[in-house]
Amino acid sequence: MDRPSPQGRGATKTRILGQMLLLAPAGRQTLMDSRWATTELAWTTFPESGWEEVSGYDVSMSPIRTYQVCNVQKPNQNNWLRTDFIPRKGVLRVYVELKFTVRDCASIPNIPGSCKETFNLFYYESDGDTATDASPQWRENPYVKVDTIAPDESFSKRQAARVTTKVRSFGPLSKAGFYLSFQDLGACMSLISVRVFFRKCSTTIANFAVFPETATGAEATSLVIAPGACVSNAMEVSVPLKLYCNGDGEWMVPVGSCTCISGYEPSADNTQCQACFPRTFKSKFGDGSCAPCPANSHTGARGASICPCQSGFHRADSDPPESVCTTIPSAPRNVISSVNETSLSLEWEEPEDTGGRSDLVYNVVCKKCLRDRSPCTRCDDNVDIAPRRLGLRQRKVVVRNLQAHTRYSFEVQAVNGVSGKKSVPPSFSTVNITTNQAAPSAVPTVHLMRSSADTLSLSWLPPDKPNGVILDYEIKYHERGKAMSHTVTSQHSSAKVEGLRAATPYVVQVRARTVAGYGRYSNPMDFSTSLHSDPQKSVQDQLPLIVGSASAGLVVIVALVVITVVFSPGVKVYIDPFTYEDPNDAVHEFAKEIDISCVKIEEVIGAGEFGEVCRGRLKQAGRREMVVAIKTLKAGYTERQRRDFLAEASIMGQFDHPNVIRLEGVLTRSCPVLIITEFMENGALDSFLRLNDGRFTMTQLVGMLRGIAAGMKYLSDLNYIHRDLAARNILVNSNLVCKVSDFGLSRFLDDTSADPTYTSSLGGKIPIRWTAPEAIAFRKFTTASDVWSYGIVMWEVVSYGERPYWDMSNQDVMTAVEQDYRLPPPMDCPMVLHQLMLECWMKERNLRPKFSRIVSALDKLLRNGACLKMVTRMCLISSLMSFLMRQGRTRPTNTRG
Repeated sequence: MDRPSPQGRGATKTRILGQMLLLAPAGRQTLMDSRWATTELAWTTFPESGWEEVSGYDVSMSPIRTYQVCNVQKPNQNNWLRTDFIPRKGVLRVYVELKFTVRDCASIPNIPGSCKETFNLFYYESDGDTATDASPQWRENPYVKVDTIAPDESFSKRQAARVTTKVRSFGPLSKAGFYLSFQDLGACMSLISVRVFFRKCSTTIANFAVFPETATGAEATSLVIAPGACVSNAMEVSVPLKLYCNGDGEWMVPVGSCTCISGYEPSADNTQCQACFPRTFKSKFGDGSCAPCPANSHTGARGASICPCQSGFHRADSDPPESVCTTIPSAPRNVISSVNETSLSLEWEEPEDTGGRSDLVYNVVCKKCLRDRSPCTRCDDNVDIAPRRLGLRQRKVVVRNLQAHTRYSFEVQAVNGVSGKKSVPPSFSTVNITTNQAAPSAVPTVHLMRSSADTLSLSWLPPDKPNGVILDYEIKYHERGKAMSHTVTSQHSSAKVEGLRAATPYVVQVRARTVAGYGRYSNPMDFSTSLHSDPQKSVQDQLPLIVGSASAGLVVIVALVVITVVFSPGVKVYIDPFTYEDPNDAVHEFAKEIDISCVKIEEVIGAGEFGEVCRGRLKQAGRREMVVAIKTLKAGYTERQRRDFLAEASIMGQFDHPNVIRLEGVLTRSCPVLIITEFMENGALDSFLRLNDGRFTMTQLVGMLRGIAAGMKYLSDLNYIHRDLAARNILVNSNLVCKVSDFGLSRFLDDTSADPTYTSSLGGKIPIRWTAPEAIAFRKFTTASDVWSYGIVMWEVVSYGERPYWDMSNQDVMTAVEQDYRLPPPMDCPMVLHQLMLECWMKERNLRPKFSRIVSALDKLLRNGACLKMVTRMCLISSLMSFLMRQGRTRPTNTRG
């Protein structure tokens, strides 16, 4: 017979339970029954002439002991009959079943007295069998009357005696036991039998829970709660487990339920949980039935919650127990390669056998093979496989940045969700190729390092794709507006073009040459010679030429170390990663490489310039697991984007300060490339302040500012310029510690000259509202320009993240600042803080305070809190009026009113 569906089984169980609770007979347990007596009952009577014990037979002719009384000829009868002591056994309410006959008074002739056809039932509670012939006294008090008992029908002398059965109950009982008493007031009757019992709810099973035998309550309407327990191999699914026992000894109102655990199914009567048979299983708890083992799996045991896979088959970690067991795919078919100089395209067909799974993906492994017989080794990280190396859904990739005239071996692996379950490697197909030669790519850009009346000193970066060893560079130049050009060559990435005309603009281009020929020229750049010669050359002038040498990486490091030691003894050396010939070397020197198995990405929390920003966890050997922030490099990146992305890690890796964001490490050998930093729970400072407007004390705000200033002092001591200091680039942790972050625009500052600056010649975007006027006008970035930005950050913090200069346009901001307008104090701003802001915004940068003095000033304010209570509103009014008069506006928009 087919098994019923889960819905059908549930409905059946409900019907069975309902029948069990409503139709099961009420349980009874006898405390005393006079029919069991085989000898005289010998109950106590008063007076002796009243009740009389008589032997007789019941309807089945079994001998019984009865009591009779018939003193109707005498008036004023008061005859008492008392049973032996009856133990209560803990019940609260008892029932008395009486079987008796009564003679019809009308059928008795010549009755001188008062004839009765009723008698009274009493009880007396006692903690022991202490009653005597005289105690308790034979009267209603101390006896408690239960009821006056009358027959259903009395009988006459000519009629057969008609037996009446009556049941009465009484309670609540509280003592150890009781006596029953019967009072005759002048009847002619026979007490055939007395049975004393109590009602109970018998042991039952409901909703796979066992409920014990339970006596009824003290009142006929009482409901007694019985706690339940799950049957074997069942578990609670809703609690508490209880049933109610009513006064009639019937179960009702089930509460809570149990269900069969995994590996067990309900029995046919839905009262037990029975184990699954061999070759069947049940993976989840509940009312479901055991099911046959999925394909390629088997179990010979009873009570199985899962069927193990047969040899050679597996389930992935994410596969449910109900899924079939699968195997690894076969190798990809018909791999086709096409070589184009140092690029390669690979295509293939899917395997003949996918292993029975739909999650098939492909990996492409690149190996470089030397000309000798040594084993092939993994390709360098600069080899670009697009769209990616691992987890490919499509069956085509393009490989770039291979070395010319080099033999490579490519493995195309087919993997699915169970490939990692076997100790053998995945199935793959191999293709071997040898690259051709390609000319180098274009030189990115050319920089003017110094000019004189007849000389231009130039430098440039090597091509992004040299495609071989660069033999030399060709520099082409001509006067602007003239067609005739000249060329010179250089063995290095820098050159000095001499013999030029003074105060004349020249157009310059550079290209690189390898054994395959010249690459493309760089974009034309305009440079002008000076009007007068300047024979003096500072160390700053010569340093970029050293940077452009053939051994740039090593020489620059040595040069920077020497310069730092000479001019700043005892100061930690910071090395600009952009001075490395291969920026990948800087990453590996300053950032720790982390294994991908140590990193777990949990959720995306934002987006950065190069990809997503995620929250995750880092667990390394010997260290506790920690929450970290993870920056990802989006797919389809170029090599330049990869280098720029990792450059920030090269910078952060050199910093170690409690108010500068800490780098945990990088993952450069994975896809995607990752940067791991400490996690800051409260995020960016500007949005954090806006969410908590007005919730901090001024001392807390100054404490935040002090932390930011301390971080900037540390950076400035390393001769480091941030260039983008703003509240949005300050991160806040759960302890309100602020840390400087986002070093994407930062650059190293050379302080060997008298006027250390960073000059941006790329014309990139500048954050106008935070940038010093000289940096906007002349691209001159110094530590003093960072101090200006810090003053804006102070204003943002005290105003709880308000936008600097409100809704003014960038052009209006530049005009106002040039006309000496400065931001007014925010609401409730202490006068000393606004004065410090104004010092940071001095037009002459040499007059601005150093970060060391800012830290010292904030420390004094924290020690002397009274200074933070001095707030002036006149400063706000005068500043606003001055600006409005200058601009001819009614007022600047201020979102804080």
